[in-house]
Amino acid sequence: MPDAGDNSGPRWPSADHDPEDAPDKSDSSSQQTTVRVSIPTNAGGESASPTTGENGGESTSTPDDHSWPEADEPADERPSQPAQSTQPEQSAQSEPVTPVGQRQQRSSPEQAQQANHSQQTQRVPYSQEWQSQHPHSGGASHVSRASHAPPSQSSQSSQPSQPQRRYESPPRPPQHPVEQSPAPQQPVERQSPGPDAWPHRSPAPPRPQPSAVPPAGRQAWPQRIGPDGTGEQQAVPSGGPTHGGPAHGAPAAHGRQRPQGVEGHHGPARPLGAPDTGTQAVVPADAHASEPATPTDPPDHESSAAGDGGRPRRRRLLVAVSVGVVLLLAAGVTLALPPVSNRLGLPWAPNAPLADPPEPRDVRLALSGASASGAAPTPQGVAAAIDGLASDSDLGELHGSVVDPATGQVLWERGADTPATPASTTKVLVSAAALLALDHDMRLPTRVVEGAEPGTVVLVGGGDVTLSSLPPGEESIFPGAAHLDDLVAQVKEATGGAVERVELDLSAYTGPETGAGWAPDDVPSTFMVKVQPAMLDGGRTDPKNKASMGQSDPAGNLAEEFAERLGAEVGGETKAPENATVLGEVWSAPVDELVRHTLVESDNLLGEVLARQVAAAEDREGSFDGGAAATLDVLRRHGVDVSDVVLHDGSGLSPRNSVPASTLTQVIQLAAADDDGGVKQLDEVTAKLRPLLIGMPVAGGSGTLAPRYDEEASESGRGWVRAKTGTLSGVHTLAGVVLTEDDRVLAFALMSDGKDQNKARAALDRIAAALRGCGCR
Repeated sequence: MPDAGDNSGPRWPSADHDPEDAPDKSDSSSQQTTVRVSIPTNAGGESASPTTGENGGESTSTPDDHSWPEADEPADERPSQPAQSTQPEQSAQSEPVTPVGQRQQRSSPEQAQQANHSQQTQRVPYSQEWQSQHPHSGGASHVSRASHAPPSQSSQSSQPSQPQRRYESPPRPPQHPVEQSPAPQQPVERQSPGPDAWPHRSPAPPRPQPSAVPPAGRQAWPQRIGPDGTGEQQAVPSGGPTHGGPAHGAPAAHGRQRPQGVEGHHGPARPLGAPDTGTQAVVPADAHASEPATPTDPPDHESSAAGDGGRPRRRRLLVAVSVGVVLLLAAGVTLALPPVSNRLGLPWAPNAPLADPPEPRDVRLALSGASASGAAPTPQGVAAAIDGLASDSDLGELHGSVVDPATGQVLWERGADTPATPASTTKVLVSAAALLALDHDMRLPTRVVEGAEPGTVVLVGGGDVTLSSLPPGEESIFPGAAHLDDLVAQVKEATGGAVERVELDLSAYTGPETGAGWAPDDVPSTFMVKVQPAMLDGGRTDPKNKASMGQSDPAGNLAEEFAERLGAEVGGETKAPENATVLGEVWSAPVDELVRHTLVESDNLLGEVLARQVAAAEDREGSFDGGAAATLDVLRRHGVDVSDVVLHDGSGLSPRNSVPASTLTQVIQLAAADDDGGVKQLDEVTAKLRPLLIGMPVAGGSGTLAPRYDEEASESGRGWVRAKTGTLSGVHTLAGVVLTEDDRVLAFALMSDGKDQNKARAALDRIAAALRGCGCR
């Protein structure tokens, strides 16, 4: 054996040798290895001793296929290093082995490729005798795999066809003997250790650098546990596991079953017959047991492929989960917003109902007559309730009357027979006359007839001032109004579009277009225009705004709009020929709807129109005087005392109008007469006047009473008072009905000349509310 101090042969540490004190002569880039050797016996049961081959390498006698090694302890040997060209005698004597503690030099890619294609690897059979000599191992022997190490340059040059040695050490045997298949009939080179080659324990090799990444062709070391409990690393071919080799746990080549534990955990075993370019090293188990995998672990192509494919999938999964969480959070925040939760009716909405909605109740949409079954109010009770309120200085001089419609009894009055300016309560008288004189289903027409000359048409006004300029389907301030477009379509169809001139017939109304006593600025204004029998949208400039400014010539504006839509020119006023062919015709809403709108909205123009329609029904001229006279004639004929009534218009704009409070109360009493819950048939007059009550504004709810009854003293009348208002400068009136807490209907009329409009209105509201709250007994 060569001197242990050089690198010409194997160096075996002795028991008193401390490997950690030995100098480290290894290259920092090479990897430390330790060799475990099993020496089989020959056919005669004798141990085969190593000899020197003809090329200077060690060899053994021809082994038997079923021979077993005699060694009872694992042998440690350093992998051979390439011999330098200046020391050829080292390869001639034995394979050079580096001392313990050094690292194996890295083979070049060319050497690894040459070794993989030109050398043969042999397996050494299992050793059963090893188990008998080591009963503490607990099972049959295992065979470890040899790893690839670069062959020495001198061995490659002197033995080009000689296969490399394959050393296998006995691992932990299984619990039951494993039937072994015969090994190939080929000689296997072995190296016999010296008498002192077995140390008491294997020295711990230096820990590999974690950052070192094995290059191509570099050995990688899977770990296993030897039979003596120590750790062991197995060499893997420099090329790494191939996909063509047997899978993990599959039988080995040549029909031989691979024992358990031969493979490392990093990949499949190298197939039989692959070139062996290295040796096997023994490493203590505790050297790497607690360490994570380092860059020196062998590459696992399948695991790497799965990992590389898994990372994008995991990344996509994380992105999808993150997006989902963000969307859920955004949805939660959005649904938590009060506007969203309120609109969707979510349980946590701020305006969510605190309890279930009440059960629906039957509602009668028609007013019933006053009931006479309850306790009847008395004059003393009414006086006690309102005398103090009626003396309010804000009212100025008050004229009023309270009547029980069920009995006709006067319950309270103050100056009731003294005529006073009624203002818009004049419309109560005109509306009552219209309901008594006209058919409630009557409609006012607007016609177009042939003119006296070809290509000329005449637009004849019939009193419908609600005709809408809006397209069909859109409503103006007059519900149910006819549309000009419909009239244009009829004329085009009748004439084939051959219309050259449009003339206007306004002969339905005569006399002045403004009332006596009207202020100069009343026409045009936001509440009145000239009284003409034909116009668009009540003469307003905005068909959807009742407070918009009126037009100076509503009828002329209608003629221009009509001619423009026909593609014709506007002519002057004329009278339509008698028995002229009608080319088109549209109709207004029914009279009772016109009455309702007149009372609720206090529409002055409609008041004048209704008066003229009454005049037409009474064969009077369609003028202010004709309408006033016809109104009084109709009321008188139906039992109303109008002896002290003076009218100059139908709207109440004239301050010259004069009406006693008692007359207003009498008309309302007739409209609210008792029918005993529908049992008794209504009087003919009461039946015709019933729409008068329906059309009156509701306190705090509709029309001109909507913004009123908002004070604490009058809020008890909200919803229970229905009355027509009237206001002029220094004139404040209120006439209507109220339902008391005893379910009795009372008719009243109040007329004040208070100086302050707002204070006078509030004082009138308090009196009506007091009637609601009293039993008046």
